[in-house]
Amino acid sequence: MESKEVIRVLSALAQESRLAVYRLLVQAGPAGLPAGRIAELTHIPSSSLSFHLKELSHAGLLTSRQESRFVFYSANFAVMNAILGYLAENCCEGISCVPSEQGET
Repeated sequence: MESKEVIRVLSALAQESRLAVYRLLVQAGPAGLPAGRIAELTHIPSSSLSFHLKELSHAGLLTSRQESRFVFYSANFAVMNAILGYLAENCCEGISCVPSEQGET
């Protein structure tokens, strides 16, 4: 993943409402949620929500699908996994960064 893509994704998440929407959709899993339900659960007005969904989609963090008259949004787990991989790519010079239980208090 290129650093410009990483910056675009992290920038999209660096806003309270968008972060809340993304976290909600991660919890919802691959089935996702319709836009109306996202608005209800996050208490974001529909007019503002559409802007936030567009920003998250543009960053590649969301996918959408039409079912009847509803648009369902889902978290794009592949993009988030790529971001996490990018951030941890050279972590701790290849040695596990997780502290061992030995020696912890």
